[in-house]
Amino acid sequence: MSKSLRRTVSSYSRRARRYSPSRISLAVGLALSIGSLVAPIQAQAASGPKVQTNKGPVQGFIANGVAEFLGIPYAAPPVGDLRWRPPQPHEVWQKALDARNFGPICLQTASNPYSGPANMNEDCLFLNIFTPEIHTGTRQRLPVIVYIHGGGNSSGESTGYDGSKLAGQGHTVVVTLNYRLGLLGDMANPAIDAEGHPFGNYDILDQQAALRWVQKNIINFGGDPNNITLAGQSGGSADTEASVMSPLAKGLLQRAILESHVYEPTPLASAEAQGAAFAVAAGCGAGASPAVAACLRALPASKIFALDSGPYHSEIIGDGQVVPNASFRTLIQQGRFNHVPVMSGTTEDEETFSLAGTEYSENPRHPFTAADYQNMVNSYASASYPSGTAAKLQALYPLNAFVTPALAMDAIGTDPWACKQRGINSLLADKVPVYAYEFDDRTAPSYYPTMPGLQLLAYHTGDIQYLFPLYHGSPLGIVHELNRKQEKLSDEMVAAWTNFAWTGNPNGVGNSPWPRYKNRPSAASERAPAILSENIPALSTFTDHEFSQTHNCDFWDSVSPF
Repeated sequence: MSKSLRRTVSSYSRRARRYSPSRISLAVGLALSIGSLVAPIQAQAASGPKVQTNKGPVQGFIANGVAEFLGIPYAAPPVGDLRWRPPQPHEVWQKALDARNFGPICLQTASNPYSGPANMNEDCLFLNIFTPEIHTGTRQRLPVIVYIHGGGNSSGESTGYDGSKLAGQGHTVVVTLNYRLGLLGDMANPAIDAEGHPFGNYDILDQQAALRWVQKNIINFGGDPNNITLAGQSGGSADTEASVMSPLAKGLLQRAILESHVYEPTPLASAEAQGAAFAVAAGCGAGASPAVAACLRALPASKIFALDSGPYHSEIIGDGQVVPNASFRTLIQQGRFNHVPVMSGTTEDEETFSLAGTEYSENPRHPFTAADYQNMVNSYASASYPSGTAAKLQALYPLNAFVTPALAMDAIGTDPWACKQRGINSLLADKVPVYAYEFDDRTAPSYYPTMPGLQLLAYHTGDIQYLFPLYHGSPLGIVHELNRKQEKLSDEMVAAWTNFAWTGNPNGVGNSPWPRYKNRPSAASERAPAILSENIPALSTFTDHEFSQTHNCDFWDSVSPF
């Protein structure tokens, strides 16, 4: 990658002028070729379609040919004695549940446009279904995409994810869901862990309970219970990875889509130390007695979330039962995971999202400076990295090679992320089919307000709006419609995601191939296409070697290997 291209944002992508375009008309692919097999959903009553679930009937509504069923409880409210326990079955209801509105989102603490004020409640285990067909006979069952929202397992909600385009245009059944967040979702404490039930990763247990609900009920919404793709972005991608690794998820998913995240579980001993410190800070004392557990379950939610931003929350815990207490690398190399096809990728400018969050919270807001750049470089002079890493970093990403300090910081923060995702792809490719991508549309609309000296570009979460129309982070985010070129890219991406849900391959019938990712290519295959670049005005492919050069993966693999 020439440094001249990294100094500017005038091109659509850092690699837009280097890689030969290979037009991939995914939107004309398999998902559309089966359209004749799937009839548009018809209203069963003027008040909306009604479907029977194993807990009772639900009544939704139809919008633009897609039936939507919102706010369906998939588990009992995790409150009172059910706090910090695996999700339990919901009680049966007799009267049709009004499924025209979203349920409350899970309790959380956040104030930026990625997550903001809304209808929050500890009783929040609800899911939403978008389907182009409800089966009343023997029509073909549709593949199911269960999508897990992001937010670092601390914030976020399913309400901003409109699955109607993936459902209607891609002929799939789309399920979105809420799950416990923050300390209510991830917390290991010796007193609770001693009770004999699965513990620690209550958020992932919620997600797996939703998958079991889907297996039992989705056929009545037109879906195939034996063809479920689990997908997620950011924290939702980490959770998807965790279920790919989880022995408890065996048989619950047939494919996985990992969007912008690499996870390593927190060791159980560390997580329990954090949870023990939380109990002391909350006034419940130390130790593993039932009294400590009872005190924790009796805490007001406000007190829990007053401590949620402290050093007590672990995103994913290697508890040894829900999530193995081993590194992702070890689990893959030993074959100890659910062997399913994988789509996996990142955005070209992951780090600008973090930079935006930092600047958004400042008063007054101001551009990043050379001092900010230097502080970022100096953060690598720690025991976590080999001696001399900071000096090498400054030589590899000199400030004078970038138009602004923010662009330099973007590269420094994005590249290790991209290289770790590449490491995952390389490991998985030895065991299962892998399709790798990078989202490269640097014109993507931003739901953040304009901030001095910062361009979001192809930012973390910027790709979501291409799959879920009008996604804007939260009620505080700014809503933007895609322009014509971006809408065309959205069509291509929706086709790829839904093709993958149908077959485990994102390519459609008769299309130019999105190449299957191979493990570290040999010199002979170095020039072969390996990764899809999602960009405008056309999709293109580039090689693993080009990706590695662009993101300095030789350096990052040496100082921070996955």
